[in-house]
Amino acid sequence: MKEIELYTDGACSCNPGPGGWGAVLRWGEYEKEFFGGERETTNNRMELTAVIKGLEALREECSVTVYSDSKYIVDAFCEHWIDSWRDKGWTRGREPLKNADLWQRLYELTERHRVKFVWVKGHNGHKYNERCDFLATSFIKTLEESKDV
Repeated sequence: MKEIELYTDGACSCNPGPGGWGAVLRWGEYEKEFFGGERETTNNRMELTAVIKGLEALREECSVTVYSDSKYIVDAFCEHWIDSWRDKGWTRGREPLKNADLWQRLYELTERHRVKFVWVKGHNGHKYNERCDFLATSFIKTLEESKDV
């Protein structure tokens, strides 16, 4: 089984507002970058989308270590909140779970692979976290400069 590293980050201007996400997949010496965004979104949606897009790019079952500066995402899996949300119909107690559509999709993707989540401190000089942040924020600038994207 291939051992993959997936680095991700999401960003948003004005939250909600224009947002971007970036992801870097690494397998040995190979790297592939992905990025995108939305005109009206939130930071959490972009963080989730980055992980989803990275996992969707894998064509076969892999062992994946996801590195994210989002404690929300990392803790959702490491603290097993996601299992509770799923068991309760994608709710948090009596309230609907925000971004349930993305959490459901991410959960489905983690079932296809062996996934481990690792938190990295953002904006702390981590090479790949900084690259993902650059991809995400660059996309936001593109959105803000053009109405066609």
